[in-house]
Amino acid sequence: MKLAHNIQTMAKRNKTDSLKLKNTEFYKYWKYRHLTILILPTLLYFAIFAYGPMYGLQIAFKDYKFMDGILGSEWVGFEHFNYLFQLDSFWEVFRNTIVISLYKFVFGFPAPIIFALLLNELRNVLFKRFVQTVSYFPHFVSWVILAGIFTQFFSPSIGPINILLKGLGMEPIYFLADTHWFRTVLVSTDVWKDLGWGTIIYLAALAGINPELYESARVDGANRFQRVMNITLPSMYPVITIMAVLSIGKLIMDDFDQVFNLYNPAVYSVGDVASTYIYRQGLVDLQYSFATAVGLFKNAISLAMVLIANTIARKLSGNENSLW
Repeated sequence: MKLAHNIQTMAKRNKTDSLKLKNTEFYKYWKYRHLTILILPTLLYFAIFAYGPMYGLQIAFKDYKFMDGILGSEWVGFEHFNYLFQLDSFWEVFRNTIVISLYKFVFGFPAPIIFALLLNELRNVLFKRFVQTVSYFPHFVSWVILAGIFTQFFSPSIGPINILLKGLGMEPIYFLADTHWFRTVLVSTDVWKDLGWGTIIYLAALAGINPELYESARVDGANRFQRVMNITLPSMYPVITIMAVLSIGKLIMDDFDQVFNLYNPAVYSVGDVASTYIYRQGLVDLQYSFATAVGLFKNAISLAMVLIANTIARKLSGNENSLW
């Protein structure tokens, strides 16, 4: 009897240990190891190209010399940051970065939402797919190519806009060299390029809305605008909140490819942003430590913006619509 009791006790203990093991995260990853393998390339990508280069951030606190290497360079503490905050040129660049990013957020963030709502109302499937395809295409075109197209399009001599202005008896405008127009060009071309691509996630959110809600609203006499305002937009609110948090975090993260290919010394005062400033200081003037300090400062502000925006979203939505 005692032996049988011990066997039953051991069996229960083994069963309990087995259940505990199955509830561990490691067991879940091992059970679905074939799916886990699929994410390994992404993990390797971020490990090599995102986390690996963080080792070089220490040169922001060193007097980096190429021949001495990172480890052999002398530590200088916050000397580069102190010098950075004393430069009028840096604060001009910082202001340009914030202003241009705010313009892009104000005009660019709601544009894909509105476009997705308009596409969702189309009943002709072929026409809807055609519009989607055409709107997606600019996203895949390099800014190097688009810069050449826009340079010709906004040209004061052969550009269609200036030809029209001349035909109306007005003076031509050199949009890419005029400080009053350059930011407008940056914002409008950026919104145009990513409008279609930005609608994808919102169209996915719209596809998940229960059609019965629209049927019930239609039976109750709600018109199309009322259905959009009372069903569609509230259903998209979680996605819109998350995208807003991510967009706010990018306010300090400018688009180097766009600005670098469109700007020129004539518009530095309104168009020079942090990434182009880092490029000139680091790769052109070979001030590696100073350029790294600028980049680290920019990333620190971006992280702070994400944390603040996520905290606000969490408090407003009661922990429902936030990244974490």
